[in-house]
Amino acid sequence: MVNENQFGNRDKKGHWRPFKRVDYGPLFRWPSEPMQLFKWLFRWDGYIFPWNFIYALVAVLVWTYFTPPMETMKSFSIDWIAYITTRNGVLMTLWYGAFHLWLYVRRNQGTTFKYNPKWPETDNSAFLFRNQTIDNLIWCFASGLPIWTVFEVITLWMMSNGYIPYLNLDTNPILFFAIFLFLPLFREVHFYCIHRLIHWPPLYRTVHKVHHANSNPGPWSGLSMHPVEHLFYFSGVIIHWIIPSHSVHALFHLVHLVMSPTPGHAGFDKVIIGDKKLLDTHCFAHYLHHKYFEVNYADGSIPLDKWFGTFHDGSEKGDQLVKARLKGLKEKST
Repeated sequence: MVNENQFGNRDKKGHWRPFKRVDYGPLFRWPSEPMQLFKWLFRWDGYIFPWNFIYALVAVLVWTYFTPPMETMKSFSIDWIAYITTRNGVLMTLWYGAFHLWLYVRRNQGTTFKYNPKWPETDNSAFLFRNQTIDNLIWCFASGLPIWTVFEVITLWMMSNGYIPYLNLDTNPILFFAIFLFLPLFREVHFYCIHRLIHWPPLYRTVHKVHHANSNPGPWSGLSMHPVEHLFYFSGVIIHWIIPSHSVHALFHLVHLVMSPTPGHAGFDKVIIGDKKLLDTHCFAHYLHHKYFEVNYADGSIPLDKWFGTFHDGSEKGDQLVKARLKGLKEKST
């Protein structure tokens, strides 16, 4: 059995912290390190594998087998719109439900690698019906699912009618695959921008507080947002209304938006598979954001938080720096 103490330790309150510090890949290091960049791109637990590859694979499968023909989507119809809504709901249920079942219902690894030893709230007035999981499910399905579907339906309808630029594989294969490679990077920049926006006090108090009620997040917390935040969050797909791209690119973008918050809010640093295999979730940086609010607005490959002074590397020294910065901000505001 895997011993979590080989990878991190717990404080007096039982909170687990990994030894490995939060860091970014070599994409923006200078001087450039071509070999390190190549390894980072293609190694396991790098940029492509496993997570971005999984999201791309799901998008291709959804586009190939579970998306109506372009001819059908030229005209709005309740039939194909309802089909896409149902398909999206099934995808969300299977993906989020698998993480929730494995880690929180069956609790297959207990609290091993869990940052916060506590389980989701079951009696807290911050949540609908005082239950964190029920609250998260409601926001995901009542707000996230329909808004995701609206963006998808409009995008596919416009592509089907030729209202927006369209890119085919046979006309420009290099650009076709390059878009797959760069979309996650675009997502990071877009997310950072809208994330900073919704931390503006008026928007935070009225919108973003729904998501931040999850100070100890679980899988369903990832897409648990106020409808206005969902509108901001999914708005990144509008890029496909402007630049030439294929419908599978738009689906990859949307699938990435929907699926990546699950491991990103799992609450566990690693998922144990079998007796010894570990799958890194890479969610510690974002867990720190839920814990400290004003750090790590983006995490991934672009060091935006380092550039703008909101980075927390997960160390105890980082804790002190954040507390000092927040204290300074509070003193300035008084």
